[in-house]
Order: sequence, then structure tokens, then C-alpha cells
Amino acid sequence: MALVTTKEMFEKSIKEHFAIGAFNINNMEFIQAILDAAKEENSPVILQASSSAIKYARMNYLMKMCEAGIEEAGVPVAIHLDHGPDFESCKMCIDAGFTSVMIDGSKYDFEENVRVTKEVVDYAHARGVVVEAELGKLAGIEDEVNVAEDDAMFTDPMEAKEFVERTGCDSLAIAIGTSHGAYKFKGEAKLRFDILQKIKEKLPNTPIVLHGASTVIPELVETCNKYGADIPGAKGVPDEMLHEASIKGVSKINVDTDLRLAMTSEIRRVLAEEPSVFDPRKYLKPAREKVKETVQHKIKNVFGSSGKA
Repeated sequence: MALVTTKEMFEKSIKEHFAIGAFNINNMEFIQAILDAAKEENSPVILQASSSAIKYARMNYLMKMCEAGIEEAGVPVAIHLDHGPDFESCKMCIDAGFTSVMIDGSKYDFEENVRVTKEVVDYAHARGVVVEAELGKLAGIEDEVNVAEDDAMFTDPMEAKEFVERTGCDSLAIAIGTSHGAYKFKGEAKLRFDILQKIKEKLPNTPIVLHGASTVIPELVETCNKYGADIPGAKGVPDEMLHEASIKGVSKINVDTDLRLAMTSEIRRVLAEEPSVFDPRKYLKPAREKVKETVQHKIKNVFGSSGKA
């Protein structure tokens, strides 16, 4: 199966009330784990890479690995640029074969965000590529994203409608209380589903995206800390809230931190329990399997996309 855009999978997600998992990739093991999980669950999936992940893996290597995995997976797969910082980054990915890009203009004021997004939309649409944009600011730190808590802001439903109409973006990432990284909440986890509902009322046919949506799975954090990590007090979005979001109109849910925790927890465990191990395959294989288990859990029990390919 060839690469696809997110257009058809999002149309189905809106109609049938489920979300597509967008999982961040950095190397071969992540790609294999995600696609193996999607294949077993017969689920559409989005592989997404940030600009820093592309720099790390190198564009040609990343694309060739994705293409190899897609040949085996046999399910709809889109390749997406996560948090494209500017037009040039988006253009580079479009020209390299990405089927979807995100232009993150949330750091700008409304008018500049509209201008930058429209520029990317015009270039992408002329080449059959879809565009995700962002309105509102999520707090947290992850790769190129670094927003102080005081600077975070919820998405305004009226502005969302105007923004989509003026830019022509294909999907919209909104801020309803999630945040990037492993420390999403200091107290009780809470998402503004009232804002989501108002946005969906104004944009019923526009796919809505939720960033900063890792659960920060407690068992994975505990394993990391047990074997020498220092990740105290990490707290993410509960599975129940993410499942509710998928039913209430969120079409794409991003997962990065949980995959990092899954891989790191197993690598730490193997190296601690088997100190004689120095063959990377001995610790990367169980790490890959743990990432796969994590992705399968999301697809099957949280997002509801199992069997939707």
C-alpha cells in the first residue's frame, strides 16, 4: 500500500466517532513498532516526525524506512511533519514526499498565523498535500516547542472558525488543556470539553487535533525510575479523557512522550538486570516490543481505531 494523506481517514473518523493515532518517530525501532501494531489492529495510522527528529534520523533514511514499513503494513499510513516551525521546513517535507504537514504559527498573533498558514496551504494543496494548523498555545517543552505555562491559552471557537475559513487548512490543532512533555498537570487532570464542543459546532466537518496528549503511563514512569531515571511527579492525560475526546470529535491524537517512556523503560530494565549485555539488539528488541504494546493499547482501548483501516 502506498502512502496516503489524512483526508479519507479523517472523514471516516468524523463519521464514525473515533480518533487516529499520530505517533512520533525517531528511528527504525519506532517505525517498526508503530506499523506492526497498526497492522495487527487493522488500523489507519499517522507516522509523524518533528524537525529535530528529521535532523537526527536524516530525511532520506527516514523516508526509506517508512516506505519499507508501509509495504509490509498493508493499512492506510500518512507521513506527517509535526510542528513545522516555518514555511521552509514545510516545503522541505512536502518536496521530500510527506503527505501531510503541520505549520505551527501559534507563536504569532492571529493575523500573522493566518498569513503564514495560508502560504503553506497554497504550496501544499498545489502538490496534493494536506495541512494541519494550530490556534491557541499549549504549555510545555518538547523538541522545538517551548511555551511557559503563563503564556498558554485556550482556543477561541469564533477565531477557530474564521481561521479555518481564511487559511483553508485541512485540520486544526486546538488548545483545551493538554500540554507537551511529561509534566502536563500539577493537580487534577482537566480538559475543556466545553470548548471542544463549541468548536465542533462551528466547524463540524473540520478534523480537530489534540497535541500534548500522552497519558504518561504510570507503569512506564515507575519502571524508568526503578532503574535509575529521575522523572518524579510526571503526570499526563488519563486514557478515559482521551477516549472521551475521540468520541466527542477529535480526529487526531498525538503521542510522543509515552513512546519515549516505553522504549527507555525497557532499555533501562535490560541493562540493569543483565549488566553483561552490550549487544544493542538485546535491549532494542524488548524496547521495540514495549513501544508496540503501547501503540496497540492506544489504538484498541483509547482511540477506537482498531478495525477501521
